[in-house]
Amino acid sequence: MSVNISFPDGNQKSFEGPVTGLEIAQGISPGLAKKAALVEVNGELWDLTRPIEQDAKISIITRDKPEALEVIRHDAAHVMAQAVQELYPGTQITFGPSTEYGFYYDFARAEPFTEADLEKIEKKMREIVKRNLPITREVWSHEDAVKHFEKTGETFKAEWIRDGISADEDLTIYRQGDAWLDMCLGPHMPSTGKLGTAFKLTKVSGAYWRGDASKAQLQRIYGLAFASDDALKAHLHMLEEAEKRDHRKLGRALDLFHIQDEAIGQVFWHPKGWSLYLTLEKYIREQLDAAGYVEVKTPMLVDRKLWEASGHWANYRQNMFIAEVDEGEVEGQSRKSTLAVKPMNCPCHVQIFRQGIRSYRDLPLRMAEFGACHRYEPSGALHGLMRVRGFVQDDAHIFCTEDQISSETIAFCDLLKRIYKDLGFVDVSVKFSDRPENRAGDDAIWDRAEGALRQAVDQTGLPYTINPGEGAFYGPKLEFVLRDAIGRDWQCGTLQVDFVLPERLDAEYIAEDGSRQRPVMLHRAVLGSFERFLGILIEQHAGAFPMWLAPVQVVVAPIVSDANEYAEKVCAAFRSARLRCESDLRNEKINYKIREHATQKIPVIAVVGRKEAEEGTVTLRFRGEERQHTVSLADSVTRLTAGPAQDA
Repeated sequence: MSVNISFPDGNQKSFEGPVTGLEIAQGISPGLAKKAALVEVNGELWDLTRPIEQDAKISIITRDKPEALEVIRHDAAHVMAQAVQELYPGTQITFGPSTEYGFYYDFARAEPFTEADLEKIEKKMREIVKRNLPITREVWSHEDAVKHFEKTGETFKAEWIRDGISADEDLTIYRQGDAWLDMCLGPHMPSTGKLGTAFKLTKVSGAYWRGDASKAQLQRIYGLAFASDDALKAHLHMLEEAEKRDHRKLGRALDLFHIQDEAIGQVFWHPKGWSLYLTLEKYIREQLDAAGYVEVKTPMLVDRKLWEASGHWANYRQNMFIAEVDEGEVEGQSRKSTLAVKPMNCPCHVQIFRQGIRSYRDLPLRMAEFGACHRYEPSGALHGLMRVRGFVQDDAHIFCTEDQISSETIAFCDLLKRIYKDLGFVDVSVKFSDRPENRAGDDAIWDRAEGALRQAVDQTGLPYTINPGEGAFYGPKLEFVLRDAIGRDWQCGTLQVDFVLPERLDAEYIAEDGSRQRPVMLHRAVLGSFERFLGILIEQHAGAFPMWLAPVQVVVAPIVSDANEYAEKVCAAFRSARLRCESDLRNEKINYKIREHATQKIPVIAVVGRKEAEEGTVTLRFRGEERQHTVSLADSVTRLTAGPAQDA
């Protein structure tokens, strides 16, 4: 029986029987066969040596292709597991998947792994790579697999097969050389040599068998893996930079905020941090006002009846903080209310929309709120400002007609890009998230919503990728992803099309023909939350904020105490010009003051001495510049409040 193979260029070739990807590559050229790592068969990655027994569309995947990267990381996990078992006989393996940047493997071993062990394991991994052991795929019966793993003392593997895999189901086994193997779905590259040298073990942590704290505790070894040494070096450099930019460390060092156990997942903003917060809020408010938004404020505590009506109680209850309230007696019976601290603002905005009679002439209605929200996040998931329980959304809902979705989407995307640019982010990508498995509304409504949003984003001209199944429970959404100064991606802004909530909460307007119609509700945010975005901003700028954002923009530092009075005059002049200014009158040497304020990343240090006091001048030192600028007090005010100084 012949097998017909179709290639990406449209060409076809027929083989008399089953053929492997490696054989196909060899038939094309020896060079391709040498570079080949995997084969894509009808859209699925296969081992090069796995027989293709039916007609198929194939593509040879070389090691340098993006499609190979996850497999490289999976190979690294297997090589690490082999290295561990060669070094420490008796250690049991469990599972070792690839991750976003590398891999991990969980091991059962009585003695804890140390940093010195990681060095030994990594060295052994490199030896295994040098051996260039063939990696082969085998198919075993359920019974044979259980027998093997029980015989070799791999009790965790045996248990998993017995409990989690049907007795009539075959399993795939991947063998490295003759001695080492593991149960795995694959695929893998042809040999350990294909892994290369671009990997590094990073840390050890604890884990539980099957993720259950009541079961055996395991040891998890993490590693990084990339297709090239240069890519690994670049990532390690990024990690070093990320460590330096950690917003939690900078928050302490710059006296911006703190978080403590008495208010888990909530932020104590210090004066400088709150100044940063208010500056950002003022800027966003100005942008929204110019874009035709109206600002509202809604309650923090809302009865469960509204959340039930909106669908949030059924779909989001586990993330809501609940308060039971005794409302007193009504007709001799005690009446209790169940209130939820609002996790989002959407149902409340619909309540404002429903007050009075709305006309088509009122649409689009852009309703904004800096809404304080609270969501239960597991304590283990909390991370500084990036993941909190209490936060403020730069939230808004646009009530519009279906015909207005495209124009409002385009206007919002323009607003969002402008704001991101002002905040220092120019690399923005878009993800289109469609219907999730658990959702409100029927398929017809979702078809309308997804179609309208797709048409709208197409008209913006923004490229986007599909993020399947990640829409909100009430509608599809666009997710806007920022790339920061060191190459990390942050999902921030969103735009969601919602036909469901206006229906559930009975929102309507009078159309031009006098009929009552449901508005479309566009949920949108630019920052996402102030807390998280400020964390991103701190790391983006490494605490060295642009002039307009800096909590303290200028420090006036006198050289001698005789100049203190003049320093206060200079500081007062700067404050009158609405500059955030402090004076440093401490009895310290000027070089000490300059170093300290430079460490605090102050944009401008204004140095004054007897000469400056006599002449009415100021010597300006801009952050990152060696050269000083001595100008009159009036000129210094002009310079610091002009555009160019904002970038200092």
